[in-house]
Amino acid sequence: MTYRTKYRATPVRSAVALALGVSILLGSLSAYGSNASDLAKQHVAQSDTSVEQARQTLGKSEHGTVELQQARDKLDAAKSALAKKDWKEAERAAAQAHLFAELAVAKSQSAAARKSADEVLASLEILRQETERNTPTQR
Repeated sequence: MTYRTKYRATPVRSAVALALGVSILLGSLSAYGSNASDLAKQHVAQSDTSVEQARQTLGKSEHGTVELQQARDKLDAAKSALAKKDWKEAERAAAQAHLFAELAVAKSQSAAARKSADEVLASLEILRQETERNTPTQR
């Protein structure tokens, strides 16, 4: 008796194997679906927090406002995708919202640092001019 004939698949065995395979696949997909939805919801919530923190950080600053608006738009898209149960799109839009929020904060902080540096340079120039005026010239 060969291996083939000994372990030949019968129609019943094939049907049971197929049913078992399908049930395992469906179970895996439903588990993935619930995990994916939970993960997407978590990422959207984190992005919502990032956008709110960016809004608070920017305050009335004009620097970074375009990026903050882009972050809000992406967050809205992520929430819309969640409502449609499009988990991949929700995660993608949430990640983009988070990145735009970070960019808005970075631009705002960069502008503030640049302003401070300009003020220090202006103060140094005033000190240099006063020092030249008060130092007697040697002949």
